[in-house]
Amino acid sequence: MLYKFTDETEISNAPISTSLLAKLQRDILTGKFKPGQKLTEQDLCREYEVSRTPLREALRQLEADGLVENILNRGSFVIGMSDQDYNDLFEMRKAYEVQAVEWAIDRITEEEMERLEEIFEFMEFYTMRNDIEKMQVINSSFHQAIYEASHNRILQKQLSVYQNYLKYKDPERVYEDNYLSTVLQEHRAIFKAFTDKNAREGALAMEIHINRAKERHCR
Repeated sequence: MLYKFTDETEISNAPISTSLLAKLQRDILTGKFKPGQKLTEQDLCREYEVSRTPLREALRQLEADGLVENILNRGSFVIGMSDQDYNDLFEMRKAYEVQAVEWAIDRITEEEMERLEEIFEFMEFYTMRNDIEKMQVINSSFHQAIYEASHNRILQKQLSVYQNYLKYKDPERVYEDNYLSTVLQEHRAIFKAFTDKNAREGALAMEIHINRAKERHCR
């Protein structure tokens, strides 16, 4: 079975409301829209080529997610994410990721294990090719496969939100020469815990990985 990876190009193929929300999240988290900036409906409708109904729906969701604040009689304003927000988000993600990997190792099906193995093989391949952009997509897929194998819908949804926010942290940062090989080794330890069916080792490997990811992103 060939695993299908999801990347940014698929945003445009999603339903309008989903696509618009994803684009607004991306543009807020990457700094296109600055904290404190007012989001004018007319301007946004023109820029994203949508009507007011899906835009207002997206703005309500962004407010619920804490990225936008709606002030009565004034409009919607960007809140964005501070450095403290990102630090806290990594800590929350770590707690949930550790739980997810423990459950996933206990609950993973044969088909899900085959999928995880295939993703890891792609990680090895693109590390060898030194393709950082592709590896970022596959990295997300590796974690998503673990979320799905945990067989807990609430946990899966929450971790997907955390992962989506964190992938936009410091988008222009420079990667060290050993970045891909280091990340691969961290994922190899997680994958080995699955092949060994060792939930304790999986939890430890995931905790180490998230701690190191935080160090790489929150300097």
